[in-house]
Amino acid sequence: MSDGKPAKVEPLEVNEAEDGLVVYDPTSGMVHHLNPTASVIFDLSNSTRDPETIARTLAEVFDLDSPPLGDVTAGLRDLAERGLVRWDPR
Repeated sequence: MSDGKPAKVEPLEVNEAEDGLVVYDPTSGMVHHLNPTASVIFDLSNSTRDPETIARTLAEVFDLDSPPLGDVTAGLRDLAERGLVRWDPR
C-alpha cells in the first residue's frame, strides 16, 4: 500500500467539539469539522506513523475486528485535499 507518513500542516487552530474536532486554517480562512474517525486519523498524523499503523490504532480505539486500512487511506486523502495534512502516498 502506501509507506508515506502523513503530517499535520502548520499553522492550524484545533479545538475539540462534542462530536470530533473543529480545525481552522488561518492560511485559507477555512473552518473544517472532523467527525470522530477523521479526528483520530488527524491526531495520529504526526509524520511518525504510516497508514497501516494508523489503521491498527483506529481498530483499537473503536474496537474493530480488523484495521480499516481502506477507510484510513480515504480519510488521509480527504484531509490532504482539505490542506490539513501533508501526505505523499507512494
